Amino acid sequence: MSQTSEQGTQQQGSGVSTGKAISPDSGRHWADEGAWKVADGIFRIPLPLPMDALKAVNVYAIAGDDGFTLVDGGWAIPQAREILDRCLRSVGAGFGDIKRFLVTHVHRDHYTMARVLGSEVGADVALGIEEKPALELLHDASAGGIEESPFLAVLRTAGAGEVAEQWGDGGPGELPKSTDWAFPDTWIEGDRTFTVGARTLDAVHTPGHTPGHYVFAEQAEGVLFSGDHVLPTITPSIGFTVPASDQPLGEFMASLTRVRTLPDLRILPAHGPVAPSTHQRVDELLAHHEHRLEQCLTSLRSRGTATAHLVAGDLGWTRHEHAYDTLDAFSMGMAAMETKAHLELLEARALATSANHPDGVVFAPVVETD
Repeated sequence: MSQTSEQGTQQQGSGVSTGKAISPDSGRHWADEGAWKVADGIFRIPLPLPMDALKAVNVYAIAGDDGFTLVDGGWAIPQAREILDRCLRSVGAGFGDIKRFLVTHVHRDHYTMARVLGSEVGADVALGIEEKPALELLHDASAGGIEESPFLAVLRTAGAGEVAEQWGDGGPGELPKSTDWAFPDTWIEGDRTFTVGARTLDAVHTPGHTPGHYVFAEQAEGVLFSGDHVLPTITPSIGFTVPASDQPLGEFMASLTRVRTLPDLRILPAHGPVAPSTHQRVDELLAHHEHRLEQCLTSLRSRGTATAHLVAGDLGWTRHEHAYDTLDAFSMGMAAMETKAHLELLEARALATSANHPDGVVFAPVVETD
């Protein structure tokens, strides 16, 4: 079961592309190796990702009185482990100085290294309680209780049966390794605070990208450790989670609105460069999804009835507006699941209806009457 984050199938932001973005803390490409100082006692450490167009995930090391708290942990691969070790040593620390991991969400580029290292060095690993069903499903799959990745069923409901076959053929639909998916030591429930030395981090529940996603705000420093919730140059994938949520896009947009009520903070994202304004980026993300909803509704009205797979074929993907059928199999699957999330929100807004069909869930526009 492959649980990565954004793969470039989403509409990008109004600024420079992620692939060319320079981060102000380093003055270099955001994914370049280093422990880049974001503020006194806070370092951004990009770690590499395999099979991921984003190249890296940002892990943040926060100095405390008795060691370091890390926000996210990276993907548990040897190269990422070596770079994390090297970068921590560059600021006078090592794995033994890690006291806690605050993991924004359960996707493997955020969780698996935290879980592996946490077990080795005795660091507490904290994760949102709403991620528990996903971990239980991963454990069932690892133990042989599930014969195929549950993501394949989600793809089929989106009408993307052929894509599901490609995912299941030793690709993104492969079953997980149990060693990477032990339960956390601490479940984060509701909103709460974490103390790191003199700092107070407000853990704010922001479901949407995943049900148990959290961001961590340090208002005194004026920063938001935003995970995949608020990204500066792309939008996070929506609908790429199991068990499937009823309204992932609705939850995501509501969570964005909630973050908008916080003071305007600097964005310390999981992917991409440090960015100056949560308020500006939240406004852009909300406007993007409203535009995407309009595009999906236009497609439905043109077709009469359609699966998410068919509607996705009417949309452009990435900032370059690539045609759906030119995407690789993994990106095509992500696009189909995200389109399904948009169609489900249209249904919740009483602008569309849905019905189950052997080829997937079929949506239709609500006919306006005088």
